[in-house]
Amino acid sequence: MSCVHYKFSSKLNYDTVTFDGLHISLCDLKRQIMGREKLKAADCDLQITNAQTKEEYTEDALIPKNSLVIVKRIPAGGVKASSKTDVTSRTEPASRTSEAVCKNPISPFFLHTALNSKQRSLVLIFQTLTSSIFQ
Repeated sequence: MSCVHYKFSSKLNYDTVTFDGLHISLCDLKRQIMGREKLKAADCDLQITNAQTKEEYTEDALIPKNSLVIVKRIPAGGVKASSKTDVTSRTEPASRTSEAVCKNPISPFFLHTALNSKQRSLVLIFQTLTSSIFQ
């Protein structure tokens, strides 16, 4: 029995996929990993990269036995480049931006759960300053 050792980029330990032969096709490796990890093909696809060379395996690749690979989940249709850029014009008056900040205060629940104490302090100071300046 031959094997390929894989791990998701967010994990520390490798898991193993076993197969017969000297290599496994990329398609078969993805299928086995998705089965072991209980992932659905409709939800995501897998990007497989050689752990040592950082080379990404593509469509018809054959992965040799005893390889170490890194797995990343990607959207089912693949990663698409976004053509839209969200750039704020510098010609807009600053007061419009500040008014929007004052009208949409950050909820205390968000401050408590998502930010650490230093970040909460900075956000509260910012809210106090902007509300006193623009009211």
